[in-house]
Amino acid sequence: MTAADRDLVSALRAELAAIDPSRACDRVAERAGLAMAAAPRDPVIARLAVRLGRRGPASGHPDTDRSVDFPGLPEHCRMAYLRGRFLARGSLSLAGGRTHLEFVVPPDEAPVLAGWLSIAGLAASWRLRRGRGVVTWKSGEAVGLFLRRIGAGAALLELEARQVSRALRGELNRVLNAESANLLRSVAAAGRQLAAIEALDADGRLGAQPYVVRVVAEGRRETPEATLTELAERLGLHRSAVQRALDRLERLALAEPGVVAAPLA
Repeated sequence: MTAADRDLVSALRAELAAIDPSRACDRVAERAGLAMAAAPRDPVIARLAVRLGRRGPASGHPDTDRSVDFPGLPEHCRMAYLRGRFLARGSLSLAGGRTHLEFVVPPDEAPVLAGWLSIAGLAASWRLRRGRGVVTWKSGEAVGLFLRRIGAGAALLELEARQVSRALRGELNRVLNAESANLLRSVAAAGRQLAAIEALDADGRLGAQPYVVRVVAEGRRETPEATLTELAERLGLHRSAVQRALDRLERLALAEPGVVAAPLA
């Protein structure tokens, strides 16, 4: 990732860590999501864990010492738990213009967490990687929805703005590449047509062609840069008629002198 991308990810994590749940049950749920085997190395997360740890557990809700009954939690507690789980075990990558979010968890937790995310309407894929469970989203839309639901605000808006900007740049590049390819094809075709016209004019066969073919040949000589559509408009002919005339000229130039071309359709 670029330095700007890393700064944005850090800002997003700091923004999520700064959320102070108003409900006691949400604080307990988030603390359960933060549960780790070792102390967090990120000072932002460490301060959050300390802050949440100062509040006592709410009766009937998870704490760090009991298993989480995620399906039985209300929506706000579910999102608080997932926010804590993301801060403890999640990572966000913006490398190469692609948005990738994953949780790296113990192998037995991966299918459980994926199932809970599905219950919350945030379906994700999971797999085992080097002995660890990995729960993943690779869709920018899915990542944005998850971050929004767990409380991301300003940093998420910046992330989405960057995604839109990258998408627009990609579309612009695609259009420019397509236009360049079309232009190259048009230039190559015009070159072949002009060469055919000169060859037919040199051996006298051009003058023997039907009127429309001669008009098109003269029009191509006068405007070699014109596209097929532009040439047809300039001559007041249908595009298909111009195309047939130019094709006829190229075929005649490749044929031996004396060969009679088929009449125009």
